[in-house]
Formats: sequence, C-alpha cells, structure tokens
Amino acid sequence: MKVIDILNTHDVTISFEVFPPKTDDKFESVRGAATKIAALHPSFMSVTYGAGGGTSRNTAQLAADIQNTTGTPVLAHLTCVSSTREHVAQMIRTYREKGIENIMALRGDIPKEGRTIFDYDHASQLIRDIRSQDDSFCIGGACYPEGHVECERPSEDLQHLKEKVDAGCDFLTTQMFFDNNTLYNFLYRAREAGITVPILAGIMPITNKKQVARSVSLSGATIPGRFRMMVDRFGDDPSKMKQAGVIYASEQIIDLISNGVTHIHVYSMNKPDVAAGIMNALSSIIG
Repeated sequence: MKVIDILNTHDVTISFEVFPPKTDDKFESVRGAATKIAALHPSFMSVTYGAGGGTSRNTAQLAADIQNTTGTPVLAHLTCVSSTREHVAQMIRTYREKGIENIMALRGDIPKEGRTIFDYDHASQLIRDIRSQDDSFCIGGACYPEGHVECERPSEDLQHLKEKVDAGCDFLTTQMFFDNNTLYNFLYRAREAGITVPILAGIMPITNKKQVARSVSLSGATIPGRFRMMVDRFGDDPSKMKQAGVIYASEQIIDLISNGVTHIHVYSMNKPDVAAGIMNALSSIIG
C-alpha cells in the first residue's frame, strides 16, 4: 500500500524507522528486531539506506522481508549524493521487482573523505529521476524544522523544499526535533510557502545520554531546557534514562496530535522495547 494513501485515509498514523545492518552477519538479528516492531501494527515502516549505498542490498532485502512476512507497508530509503545514475536506476528496478511501492528520496550525507561521484547534488534531482523512470512509486522527502545544517537562511531552505515537492514528492518527514513549538512555527512557514503535501513529524526517543550529542551534531536540533534537565537527572542510569526518554517522546506525540499534527514517524533505532513503550503509551489515543 502506498504511504500517501495511508496518510489520506487515516486520521492518526504512527510509523517506525529501522536501519539495515552494515554487515551480512547481523542481518538476522536486525530482521528479528524489525519483525517485533512490525508486530506492534504501525501504519508503515521505513528502512534506511547507508551512505553511498553501502547497505543498499540489505535495505532492499529487509524492506521486502518486512512487507512480505508481516504485511506491514514499507518505505525504502534511497540516497543519491554518492551514487551514479546507473546505481540509482538499478535500485529503482530492484524495489519494483520486490513489490516495494514507496521510496524515501534523500540526498544523503556527504562522505567525510569527500565526494568522488557528482551525478546528483540535490534530492529534487533524485525525485525527478524516480518519477521519470517509474511514476508508480509514492515518493517521500525530508524536511528540516530548524533548517538544514548546510543552509544559512530559512527562506532558502524552504525554497529548496518547495523544489522537492514540485519535482514530485508526495509527502515529507521532518528531521528530529525536541521542542514542538519549533515544528509548529515551521509548519506555518511551509504552508505560507505553498507546500501543501502531508508533513510527518519525526520523533527521536533519546534513551541514552550518548545519543544527545550525536543527535544534535547530525540534525542541529535545539535542546530545550526541560529535555536537558531530564538528561542531567537520569542520563547516568540506563534504565531510568530509557523510561524517561520514552515518556518524553510520548508526551511530544500527544501534544502534536492534540494540536492537529497527526502523522508521526518514530526513529526507533531498531529497539522493539522503545517502540513498544511508545505504542503502549498511545494505545487508546491511536486505537
């Protein structure tokens, strides 16, 4: 089933992201975790894609396994910044052959050692490429409530976002954020800029102290005082930090739904217990 159809026919959706293993010997354990998350009956699941296509084979296989064995609709990621057009075309064919109807089209992170392939510069180019090769896919894109870390001006960032939508993007999913007011302000500006496709709120449950610095460095997300106090108080106790992180994320989601942001995508980090904690906290709300 296409993600856009799910979003258009359900008042509230909760979906989860998982990531494939970097090495084949870890595939079964990751598949096991993904199967447990699928057993929670999310609206759909997404499977990420390593930098430069490093996990492309496992991305396609894991996505197909989830969809075929659990019946959960799957959104398979595809990044382009370090990929050739030939490799992208091959991945589109692979996804089609495996019955995957949804692609998350991303530029991807620039490798630390620099780029050696320059077939793509922006996600909008990838979206157009997918549309030109197979218009049957539902295509998602990323957006950044606090602006992309490489873009200095919010207005320019919104312009690039509008280009993604104009290229054929069906829906958008936000980067993680920890202050809901950040998202509300972004949504207002996005609608004012003429971006009318559904926007899913990306929520990252922070369940250990080390995640904080990494999350901020990757996303540029602002850490509100309430969140920082939680980490300071519980960060050195793993069990308390996990519970506090799940509660914080659940409260974020409840506030979002209360304010009309009803499509939520949770970055599960392949942790079924964290996903289950969130679904249990929201059981009556999304039931």
